[in-house]
Amino acid sequence: MEIIHVKGDTYVIDTGMSYLGFYKINETDIILIDSGWQKELDGILDVFAKYNLQPVAIIGTHAHSDHVGNNAALKEKYGCTIAMPADEAHHCSSLMNLKLYYNTQTQSLSDIERHYGYMVCESDIILAKEQHSLYLHGINFKLLHAPGHSMQLTCIITPDNVAYLADALISEEVMHGYKLPFSFVLEEDLQSKEALRSLDCSYYIVTHKKVYREIDTLIDQNIAFYKQKAENVYELIERPMSMEEILKTVVDAYGIKLSSVNKYHVVFRMLRCYVEYLKETGRVRQIVEDGYLKYTR
Repeated sequence: MEIIHVKGDTYVIDTGMSYLGFYKINETDIILIDSGWQKELDGILDVFAKYNLQPVAIIGTHAHSDHVGNNAALKEKYGCTIAMPADEAHHCSSLMNLKLYYNTQTQSLSDIERHYGYMVCESDIILAKEQHSLYLHGINFKLLHAPGHSMQLTCIITPDNVAYLADALISEEVMHGYKLPFSFVLEEDLQSKEALRSLDCSYYIVTHKKVYREIDTLIDQNIAFYKQKAENVYELIERPMSMEEILKTVVDAYGIKLSSVNKYHVVFRMLRCYVEYLKETGRVRQIVEDGYLKYTR
């Protein structure tokens, strides 16, 4: 892992898989933007030790495991303040709320605890949807809410006019590698991507995994990419099909291996947003056939 300077007091930690943002308050104290995957914790701690850094606060952009995976561990070790958007903080406040967020009837509470229990962490500061700035440890950050990828994903703009976009956009490299990128509500996500054009920042940090000077072209690429993925799913719904049948058809077409029960649930959630988008945009409709809920063109 290494630290990359972006501008002024704004930096990122390159974990190998992600760029985690941070803002230096002084020579040692930093405000971390997202905390990364749980499996990255040791490397992140090594970076802090190597550069004599201490997180005094964490601003979480959204409640996905690769963004808030170390909130609880870092809060326990450093006593840092946790600030999170309201809906995202709610998800992470208990195992029951994580189960509600993952919205599955086939994963028990113990399954949720085994796979996502490390995400449970009480937030100290709750960011409302109407809130557009955050004053934290003497530093003023601007906020731009960009729901869709998650319920209340929030982009963080540092005093250096650097925007940390989290997963509101993905890089060209990630687009080349993603078979089925995740979105919670795709229609909202596309609207939020379009709204990012209102930003006028010096740099834009995309968690996975690049720093940009301008993002208009990237916004166009992202919108086209997600819409094409939805179109690809649509083309595979050649007859009335249940979600299970659509899933089987998609994983076969894309060569996705469902190697575990948890991987099955992850891919199912990824697929569901595209089928829901096709329904919301009038491309498919739901019917009941032979006692099964099915989707048809």
